[in-house]
Amino acid sequence: ANGHRVMTVAPRYDQYKDAWDTGVAIEVKVGYITEKVRFFHCYKRGVDRVFIDHPMFLEKVWGKTGSKIYGPTSGTDYEDNQLRFSMLCQAALEAPRILNLNSCEYFSGPYGEDVVFIANDWHTALLPCYLKSMYKSKGMYETAKVAYCIHNIAYQGRFSFSDFSLLNLPDAFRSSFDFIDG
Repeated sequence: ANGHRVMTVAPRYDQYKDAWDTGVAIEVKVGYITEKVRFFHCYKRGVDRVFIDHPMFLEKVWGKTGSKIYGPTSGTDYEDNQLRFSMLCQAALEAPRILNLNSCEYFSGPYGEDVVFIANDWHTALLPCYLKSMYKSKGMYETAKVAYCIHNIAYQGRFSFSDFSLLNLPDAFRSSFDFIDG
């Protein structure tokens, strides 16, 4: 409403009826393998809504497996959550650069690199780390900023410290993830 171009990025947990396959796919490193993700898109109420499509997201929804999005039971995480949300963060960083969205009469083409990312909760907490290590270190997203919001502090996405290598971050980031539970 104020003239800003806005995009949301979320996992594609379901067959959203208005979202169409953009035909754009990228590869991201997840753990020790490379996975292909696709981008789906719809434009609603002035917002480009982008959905990251990969079986690791779609197979976890109620209608498909009878389970929940973040874990098989309340308060329990799926063992692959750190990989799924690593994938989400990496794909979200690519979306503004590569998606040629012409949804609105005022804007067309990719968003570019002069953006503000708003990361919400632990699911997107890796985004600023990937932004710094994978992009800014190579002269990309030089003016991009991140605002990190915590919606519910009860859910923190804690995983075994031995899984740090699965995040594909430089060792210099390791101490940032060290946590002593009091």
